[in-house]
Amino acid sequence: MEQHASVGFIMNKAVKKVQDYGVLVMFSHTIFSLSFALISMLLASGGLPDLNVMFWIFVAFIGARTGANAINRVIDAEIDAKNPRTATRQIPQGLMKKKEVIIFSILCFLVMLIGAAMLNPLCLLLSPIALVLMVIYPYMKRYTWLCHVVLGITSASAPVGAWIAVTGTISWLPLFMGAANTAWVAGFDIIYGSQDYDFDRKNGLKSIPTKFGVKYGLYIAALFHAATIFFLVVVGLLSTQLGTIYYVGVSIIAVLFIVEHWIVSPTNLANVKIASYGINQIVSIVFLVFGTIAALL
Repeated sequence: MEQHASVGFIMNKAVKKVQDYGVLVMFSHTIFSLSFALISMLLASGGLPDLNVMFWIFVAFIGARTGANAINRVIDAEIDAKNPRTATRQIPQGLMKKKEVIIFSILCFLVMLIGAAMLNPLCLLLSPIALVLMVIYPYMKRYTWLCHVVLGITSASAPVGAWIAVTGTISWLPLFMGAANTAWVAGFDIIYGSQDYDFDRKNGLKSIPTKFGVKYGLYIAALFHAATIFFLVVVGLLSTQLGTIYYVGVSIIAVLFIVEHWIVSPTNLANVKIASYGINQIVSIVFLVFGTIAALL
């Protein structure tokens, strides 16, 4: 009986630890880059790629994305502890130690490198660039208000990397896909950062809202999202696979952007989380569904 109880206790602890890591790396937010990576992969291969290639792309993506979010939590631990909005995260609460999260991040990055090595030489050669971006991004808000753009560029490694994984080359189409990913992420990250305006200014952290004010920061976010639509249209024009269905999806995304910016204002930031994360999760799903159908038909 005691043996069963001890096994159950160990299992419960293991499940709790997995859940803690899932929250730590915001696993539910994987969709933000995954949709762009998958559509890029489908366009690069002219349909479904070889299963072996698809598997290693997925391995590299999960390793990179998970490691990046984990190391972000380590680097920002002191800042998170000061901010009432983030003080409940795992490291500030003491639920996880920095050392264990660093080890976890290193293991994830090794998985990414193994995935890149299994794909092709160019993927492996360029993977350190993506790795550097993932590690330096959390520091950017300490030095430049362009931190949102750096985050966008880091996210854009996914669609560009997926294209290289399939073709072993680079071209204009994945670069414009990456530009769309960059502008999209930068835009909603500005909206998200608006809620920390007072905290960031008090603690010397830099962002577009702290540089230009929340009002103009939201305008700049809207410009980034307008640029996202432009880049997505260019992707459609460059691709021979994408047609009417794809543009229907892009149109829906444009409407979602309008709603996103309509529900947030400098005097009403209550819907920031819905605008920056909730609506953009829908944006990502719409892009994934319509882009996949268009690419495979």
